[in-house]
Amino acid sequence: MLRKPDFIMPTDEEDASITRGISNDPDNPELSDADFARMQPATRANPALVDSYRRMRGPQKAPTKLPVSIRFDRDVIDRLKADGPGWQARANALLRKAVGLTQ
Repeated sequence: MLRKPDFIMPTDEEDASITRGISNDPDNPELSDADFARMQPATRANPALVDSYRRMRGPQKAPTKLPVSIRFDRDVIDRLKADGPGWQARANALLRKAVGLTQ
């Protein structure tokens, strides 16, 4: 996995240059405290627009799985995950075999 580089703080001169650039941009002015006070979540400001872009999974035609919460030892989960994506399906197959639902 790639590690993110350490965050580098801008120098005072760079920070001043950035601030000047912000103040000189008429299309994207710096927000004031009053601007922040007027802000609202997009779901309240324009719910129709949010709903038109929100992607949701449709209902299952024939739900076959039941979501549950169960606690396992860390080494068990680490071993299942070690084989890569699909570890939950593999865990399901192992449990089915253990309780005699499959051979």
